[in-house]
Amino acid sequence: MEALLLQLLNGLDKGGAYALIALGLTLVFGTLGVVNFAHGAIFMLGAFCAVIVKKSLTFERIVLDPTELTAWGTPVEIRTHYIEEWWGDFGTLLIDFSVPVSILLAITIMLILGIVMERGLIRHFYKRPHADQILVTFGLAIVIQEIVKAQFGANPIPQATPEMFSGSADIGVLMGFAENAVVYPWWRIIYLMFAVVILSSVFAFLQFTTFGMVVRAGMADRETVGLLGIDIDRKFTIVFGLAAVVAGVAGVMYTPILSPDYHMGMDFLVLSFVVVVVGGMGSLGGAVAAGFLLGILQSFASMNEVNSLLPGIDQVIIYLVAVVVLLVRPRGLMGRKGVMED
Repeated sequence: MEALLLQLLNGLDKGGAYALIALGLTLVFGTLGVVNFAHGAIFMLGAFCAVIVKKSLTFERIVLDPTELTAWGTPVEIRTHYIEEWWGDFGTLLIDFSVPVSILLAITIMLILGIVMERGLIRHFYKRPHADQILVTFGLAIVIQEIVKAQFGANPIPQATPEMFSGSADIGVLMGFAENAVVYPWWRIIYLMFAVVILSSVFAFLQFTTFGMVVRAGMADRETVGLLGIDIDRKFTIVFGLAAVVAGVAGVMYTPILSPDYHMGMDFLVLSFVVVVVGGMGSLGGAVAAGFLLGILQSFASMNEVNSLLPGIDQVIIYLVAVVVLLVRPRGLMGRKGVMED
C-alpha cells in the first residue's frame, strides 16, 4: 500500500508538469488555432531563467590570503559572493531561494517573448495549414534549443532546492501509516501544490473575469465577437503571452527535480502534446485531466513489479493509452466536434 501511495504522488507531480505545459498548448490552439511546437522550448527557457538568476546571484570576489598556503604552496583563495558582501544574511537567503526568486524574471521574460513570438511570427500562420504551423514552430524550437546549447553547453546544470525544503515529509504518519513508511521529497510536494495553484488561477481567470469571458467567447466564435466591436486579436496576443508565462514558471520550479539542459523542452513537448491529443484538442479541462491521468499511469508503469512483467512498459505506456483513447474516442476524452477535422 505504501509503494502504491508513493507512485500515486510521483505520478501527480509529474502529471502537474504535463498539465501545465498542455494547458498552454491548449490555450494557444483554442484561441489562435495554432499548433505551437515551440511551447516546449519556452518551458526550457523558463528553466534556464533559474540558471541565469543563480549565476547572477553567485558572482564572487576572489582574494588571495598570503598568510595561508595550500598543499601546493600557493596562497589560499578566499571567495566571497558580492550579494552576501552587500546585503549580508539577506543575500545568503536570496542565493538559497534562487529558484523561487527566478519566477519574477521568468514571468517578465516569458510574457515579452510570448507577445513578440505571436506578433512577429505566429499571427502570419493563423490561416495556414496545421502542417505549416508545426513546421515553423518546430523549427523555431530547434533554433532556440541550439542557442541555449551554445550559451550554456550541452551538460545539465543542477539547481539546488532551498535548504528549508531539501528534506522529505513523512506523509504516511498523516494517513495512519507507520513512521517513515511513506516519505516524499518536500520540493515535489511543493511543485504539485504550485501546479494546482497555477492551474486553478488560470481557470478562475478565464471563468470569472470579463477578459476571460471574452476569450472563451472568442474561442467558441471568433467572428461574432469581432462583429461586436471587441479587439479580439489583442486579447488573443495576451493569451499567447499568458500561455508562455505558465510554461516558463513551470520550467523554473521543475529545475530542482530535473537539472536544466538544452533538450529538456523537446522531451516534455512530445509527452505534453500526446496529453493534449488524449484530452481533446482545444479542451482546457481535457488537457489538465489527461496530464494528471497519464502522469499517474506512467508512474505506476515504472514500478519494478510491472516492469518485470512488461519490460519497458513505462517508456511507451503514454503512447499506448493515446492509441486506445483515439481508437475509442477520435476527438479525445473531452474534444469538441470539428476541431482539426477539416
